[in-house]
Amino acid sequence: MKIRILLNGILTVTLLGAVTAQAQTRVPARRAGSVAPKPRQAATGTGLKDGLIMEKGRVMLTEMGITNPLTADKKLINGTTITPTGLVTAPDGTTTQMNEGDVASLTGRVTTRTAIAEADSLLKIKTFDLKYPGKRKKMAEEAERKAKAKAKREEEKAKARAKRKK
Repeated sequence: MKIRILLNGILTVTLLGAVTAQAQTRVPARRAGSVAPKPRQAATGTGLKDGLIMEKGRVMLTEMGITNPLTADKKLINGTTITPTGLVTAPDGTTTQMNEGDVASLTGRVTTRTAIAEADSLLKIKTFDLKYPGKRKKMAEEAERKAKAKAKREEEKAKARAKRKK
């Protein structure tokens, strides 16, 4: 009796598994001779703004979250022109060469990598201060106290060495 129930259970599971496997659809095969779509870089993270960035020696243009290399001169809203080599020409005629990591907004403002890093570190300090008010001051005082204690220990060691030499 128990064997019969066991065999019925195994048969039921097998049939349900086969039905479930058939219900799944497969991706249709690509037609012979067709060209695969060209992959595009899409916005990978939040905060990716529209603009241009010099990356690996190439100017990359991001518009509506899609990033592509700049292939022709790009004229911005305010009349600034940016070439694929990274040469930025302002409406008044001044030119600037973009370096690795430099960013240009679609309004024509060029920001260097160091300025971005500096602004980012200042922002991190502000957010830390808001999250933990007074903690940076306490940490600085603690570091100063430890430095004084270390200097005092070093001084005592030097005195002990001088005393031994006598």
